[in-house]
Amino acid sequence: MSVASRQPDAHALRDLMVPMRDGVRLATDVFLPEGAGQGPWPALLERTPYDKRAPRANEYTATHPQVFGREELARFFTDAGFVVVFQDCRGRYGSEGRFTKYRGEAEDGFDTIAWIAAQDWCDGQVGTMGLSYSAHTQMAAACLNPPALAAMICDCGGFSNAYQGGIRFGGALELKQVTWAFRHALRSRAAAADPVAKAALEATDIRDWMTRMPWKRGHSPLAPIPDYEGFLFDQWERGVFDDYWKIPALYAAGWHDTMRPLPSVHISGWYDPYAVTAVENFTGLRRAGHDTRLILGPWTHGNRSATHAGEVDFGPEATFDAALGQDFVRYRIDTFRRHLQGADLPPEPRVRFFVMGGGDGRQGEDGRMRHGGRWHVAESWPPDAAEPTALYLHPSGALDQAQPTQGAALSYVFDPENPVPTIGGPITSGAPLMVGGAFDQRETAQTFGARAPGMPLASRADVLVFQTAPLARPVTLAGEVAVTLFVSSDRHTTDFTAKLVDVCPPNPDYPHGFAMNLCDGILRACYRNGFDRVDPLPQGGTVRLVIRLYPTANRFEIGHRIRLEIASSNFPRFDVNPNAEAGNDLSLTRLPAHNSIHTGPQAPSRLEVWTLRD
Repeated sequence: MSVASRQPDAHALRDLMVPMRDGVRLATDVFLPEGAGQGPWPALLERTPYDKRAPRANEYTATHPQVFGREELARFFTDAGFVVVFQDCRGRYGSEGRFTKYRGEAEDGFDTIAWIAAQDWCDGQVGTMGLSYSAHTQMAAACLNPPALAAMICDCGGFSNAYQGGIRFGGALELKQVTWAFRHALRSRAAAADPVAKAALEATDIRDWMTRMPWKRGHSPLAPIPDYEGFLFDQWERGVFDDYWKIPALYAAGWHDTMRPLPSVHISGWYDPYAVTAVENFTGLRRAGHDTRLILGPWTHGNRSATHAGEVDFGPEATFDAALGQDFVRYRIDTFRRHLQGADLPPEPRVRFFVMGGGDGRQGEDGRMRHGGRWHVAESWPPDAAEPTALYLHPSGALDQAQPTQGAALSYVFDPENPVPTIGGPITSGAPLMVGGAFDQRETAQTFGARAPGMPLASRADVLVFQTAPLARPVTLAGEVAVTLFVSSDRHTTDFTAKLVDVCPPNPDYPHGFAMNLCDGILRACYRNGFDRVDPLPQGGTVRLVIRLYPTANRFEIGHRIRLEIASSNFPRFDVNPNAEAGNDLSLTRLPAHNSIHTGPQAPSRLEVWTLRD
């Protein structure tokens, strides 16, 4: 007998303990449509480590800026004829078991979907939804091909390859994993059960600890909660792309070709850490025959109904609501109606993407720079209308389609004790150290690690700047971004970072101009020949490496410059290379590195972008 038939008048079934294959039970809330005897219905599942009953900060719309409560949100879907299922992930809040971030979500998701499909209030179809971690749980389960899974909406997450976007990137650790682990250790079951451990965490200033790197196991701010310290150091110590990373929960790209085809939507933003994931899942699944959609806006993590990101506003068209003519709640309902209820709805574009730019560059009433932008549609990513373009690095600091005729080496000293500070970018969960978004690349008093508030990052001796002349005509980029560099170093290991910037010309509101970050990337040079092995740099020799940046779409207006900034650190977005032992990110020895970028006919260092034809 199902729970629904035991309680025919109950539309909310609380804390059902759903058994997993190993006997651990996960706390689950089920919301049924009105009229419990009228089912069965298709079900929608969201699995979360953030408390299934707590409102999610992203659940708002342009016309309803107040966050929806969980029951209120569920009611929108039950009114449309869906069962809604919210579940606490293993080891979190009401669920049993031990929480180890990400690693068990494939199996737990598969078992939960099977349980839902077996209930007599479910018609055998299950759709999945959710943001961030709740998107990761979707792709993890989908890799195992649960028979009842019928559609997915992966919002800002769903790891295609967590080693290359989400946990690590370019061989470096994304330090949002540190701030996330610290914040959620405070809210963990272990902290609640141990007042001494909780008091130790509460008395810890994570900002101070970030100035005392590298950390050691047992001697870190997470030491009072060993489980959380353990999974963080596992991510940090495993610098090589090995079997640890090649599990469904972290590496859906390895399962794209074997996943049963099903419709899916992949959503992200230019300032969201999962833009790479969204693009890779869209392209990989489409290549495998899936019905996929991709939506990329000018947003930070989950803020699809906001018009701004950081210090920049993109205009009233920037929201998800404006792009689709409906809010995100209605969009999810219609998507699931299409795929789970057979609704005949108008076809959707394969790809929607927002091209930033076109604004007047002045300061709006909210204090943000008006950069503007508009939506485009396409059938692929990069768009069919885009073509690959190379801009070469010149010894003079120029960035040009013409290759330099003379060779040169541009050198700087990278000191791991004085890293280049992070100012915006595709960041979430970074508080209190960093925030995501578009910012003038100038240090402020709020910049973690700032040593000269008011000064541009480009003025640092360890930042090399290459930029075009002021543009005589607009240039629109839309697609993937990469930088090929010919480099040398006096260390066996070091990092190289790249940042693409739109340099807006001076105006009365910004007399120094506004250097707006678009996307960035990093490469730990000992992984230049593959992330599955450590290959120390040859001292005194020049090698070629390719830095992959995040995707972007931006219109550089007349008078703007396209800028590329090259350095060897971007902290605390990424951990800092100690420059000591190749493959040992936590070496206690920290050494300066003398790094050089080579340009010229024999060393064609270049920026590689996709230029959108008007």
